[in-house]
Amino acid sequence: MGEGRTSSSRVSVYDAAQVMGVTVDAIRKRISRGTIPHERDEDGRVWVLLDTDQDPTSKVQDTDQPQSDSAALISELRARISSLEYQLEQERQANSEHRRLLAAALERIPPQLEAAPEARESPQTAQEEPERAEPRPVTVESQESAQRPWWRRVFRG
Repeated sequence: MGEGRTSSSRVSVYDAAQVMGVTVDAIRKRISRGTIPHERDEDGRVWVLLDTDQDPTSKVQDTDQPQSDSAALISELRARISSLEYQLEQERQANSEHRRLLAAALERIPPQLEAAPEARESPQTAQEEPERAEPRPVTVESQESAQRPWWRRVFRG
């Protein structure tokens, strides 16, 4: 133990992981990085040095970040979550208003426009050439194709 250091107890890597509330691999990584005090005995076993005021039976969570940073991050995340919940509620209200407006607009549509009549008049265009003064004859096929939707003509022949 170094001078000026508080008293510490030697515990195994497994026990240190339990005390600190982290995995054994996390303790091993800290040992390899040199961020946790440790020592090796003659047999090559690694012992972690914990402060004696850190009771081995307590489940104190030790992380790489100071507690103030963790608390600040948690606070920031909670603030962001509440902000997102507020935005979601605003969007739900706007969506509800849009649905209400759409329903009101649909009620104003006259019933004549809702159902299309069975037999529509075929649009007759006067495509006349300058030399010809007589309109083109309208055939039954062109009337039929004007009444059927394009997709029915294409996919059903």
